[in-house]
Amino acid sequence: MASPIPQLKQFLYSHYFLGGLRQSIGVLLPVIILGRFFGHYDIGVIASMGATCVAIIDQPGGPRRYRNNEMLGGIALGTLTVALTGLASSEPLLLVLCVPLLCFLYSMFSVFGRRGGLIGFAALLLMTLTMRFPMQPQEVLAHTLYSFFGGLSYYLFSTLFRRLLWYREERQTLAVALFATAQYMEARAQFYDPGSDLDDCYRRLINLQSDMTDKHQAARDMVLRELPRGHGRGDYHRRALLTIFLNMVSILDSLVATYTDYTVLRRQVADSDFMVFARDGLHKLSLDIGRIAMNVSRSSSTRRRASVKAEIRAMEYELEHYRRQGMPEKDPETYALLVQVLRRLRNLNRIVDHMAGQTHRASQNLPVDQYLNKSLSRFLSREDVRLGMLTSNLKLKSSHFRYAARVSIASMIALGVGSLSSHFEAQLGLVSALTAHSYWIILTILVIMKPGFATTRQRNGWRLFGTVLGCAAAFVLFKLTDNREIYLAAMLLAYLLGNSLVQLNFMLSALFNTIFVILSFQFLSTGGSFIIGERLVDTLIGCAIAMAASYLLPSWEANAMTSLARAALAANQEFWRTGLEFARLSRLHNQGVKERQDSAPAQTDAQRDQLDLELMEADTAWQVANKNVHIAFSNFASAFYRMMDEPVSRQRNVSLLNNLLIQNHVLASQISAAVPLLANLTEVPPGIAQSLQAIGALIQDQDAEPPASIETEGDLAMLAYPIRQMSKAAQLIRQDMRGLEYEAGPQLPTEHKSAAGQSTA
Repeated sequence: MASPIPQLKQFLYSHYFLGGLRQSIGVLLPVIILGRFFGHYDIGVIASMGATCVAIIDQPGGPRRYRNNEMLGGIALGTLTVALTGLASSEPLLLVLCVPLLCFLYSMFSVFGRRGGLIGFAALLLMTLTMRFPMQPQEVLAHTLYSFFGGLSYYLFSTLFRRLLWYREERQTLAVALFATAQYMEARAQFYDPGSDLDDCYRRLINLQSDMTDKHQAARDMVLRELPRGHGRGDYHRRALLTIFLNMVSILDSLVATYTDYTVLRRQVADSDFMVFARDGLHKLSLDIGRIAMNVSRSSSTRRRASVKAEIRAMEYELEHYRRQGMPEKDPETYALLVQVLRRLRNLNRIVDHMAGQTHRASQNLPVDQYLNKSLSRFLSREDVRLGMLTSNLKLKSSHFRYAARVSIASMIALGVGSLSSHFEAQLGLVSALTAHSYWIILTILVIMKPGFATTRQRNGWRLFGTVLGCAAAFVLFKLTDNREIYLAAMLLAYLLGNSLVQLNFMLSALFNTIFVILSFQFLSTGGSFIIGERLVDTLIGCAIAMAASYLLPSWEANAMTSLARAALAANQEFWRTGLEFARLSRLHNQGVKERQDSAPAQTDAQRDQLDLELMEADTAWQVANKNVHIAFSNFASAFYRMMDEPVSRQRNVSLLNNLLIQNHVLASQISAAVPLLANLTEVPPGIAQSLQAIGALIQDQDAEPPASIETEGDLAMLAYPIRQMSKAAQLIRQDMRGLEYEAGPQLPTEHKSAAGQSTA
């Protein structure tokens, strides 16, 4: 971790812990009130199950009104699910029909994205907890009502909790994104260490960038949906958060604004002190961002920072030394790289200085109207919910359909295993066998099984190990005491940690959730350590079924890699197009400013206003395209590394995809570097213009030949390097994409396959 802040301290001040605290109190409140004060622990646990369904849906992200609607929808679906499962629980045939059908239906909710998947999982969890014992029809109504009021009580509690701590979640979500930025910066610093392996550095950087992109998007959704209004309570805090967020985005843009050829640097200046100072400077800045993140999360000011002035001065001295030795003439590309690294460190230091100041006193000069523009809605993540999305995926080719079918088949197997237990325990009837064992097996399956094979296998191991440890801890607790007050306190602590750690450490989350569930059922029926043994055996069976079912109608990551590579290229194409348009309008704007200064304006006031509007729109479009490039690259990289965790026989085009991953990263980075330089030109020289046209044609899969030489006089020398890198990346991307399309075969139109075949021939 880049920051010296201990990870435990980060966790306690994170929105993960705050969310876990909110969910834990909201879920266990019925148990505490009904059990502690009225002695009805059984009713309290049932109500808590209904609250659990809503708590799973109550996750950060998305507009507040959408989250409220999602929770209310979860209450409705959960109540219906409890009623159906309760009525079927006493009839074996109905249970065998109802459970797989509900598993298929709610697993299909994954077509609606992450939020839809949470709603489906919450309903399935409630189904599983409801089928733990057979109920008579008269019991079903009471059970359903208890569950409904439990869900409603959580909704009301969560709404009140958010009103009381109305800005805490925003701060802590932003702090998590800042910590991820600090980690990313620390990973970039390792590239300047000649002793580190470049391939290992790149793998770590890409993984961190993927994780950082998700956390930046969560912060973006949170901050941009709670913009300063220019008046009212909390406007000061919103200004501070918005300014810090914009500074964080500027840091990311500065870090990825150009692709530095570290191979060239290590070959030419590996033993230079310049590399050491660059590494140390980035390391210090990453520490500062970690401190700022901690202070943002706890509403404190940052008064002490580590200075990088010494590193910057030393790098300036080294650069001057190289200039005197004639490096600009002998090796202009390496010299340009060194200048670029120095400028980037200066810029980062300035941004971090400004960010630290915002934690002490928020800027009051922030142009609020600019950020109230409706165009900002394009920066926010959206997940459409349409019935057509569900019906259009009811086909075998759909990965969502295949996943839902796997879950449904696994649930049927789990029910069959439960019925077989009646042959080994004569005292159990068929209904009791189905409910006494199957619900825990199905619960294990639902928690473990995910659409991707690699994720399922990974969670299988974590879940199994966490459950074993949780059962052992519960066994020790039962042996030490039978005090229900202690059990209740342990339930609260276990549920708090289980909810808080679910996104950070699945194994520890499984450990604490196992303790929570075992203690919950201890209030409903006394089984002691025998129940623990049953749960452990059922978990082993559930893990085995989940792993075996993963091979049924599997959705291997390799099948999606071609479409993800296309999406990454399409995002770069849009980034390129919007960047060139922004640069063109910027040149027109700068030209108009110069003409006004020379008292020879060629534009009317109306034309200038129109140009300003177009420039603002182009700037927004380019920034949105930049965000989309990061998201597309993150999706591509995540899927690639998941594929690498799958069986070797299921991995395809590894070298092609790895090269596409790198070259798309190079292309996006150099576009970020080149567009501001193009925007500041008076006019684009012919050689550079031809190169830009060739790059645009190449990424559109058209024949083009970049010119052999381009203008490098004066300030154009800084533009020459990114243009050459973009030309090389565009050529390699075109070549690799054609190879990938050829391998994709029947998925492509005939003309694409023939073109791909000609290129490889």
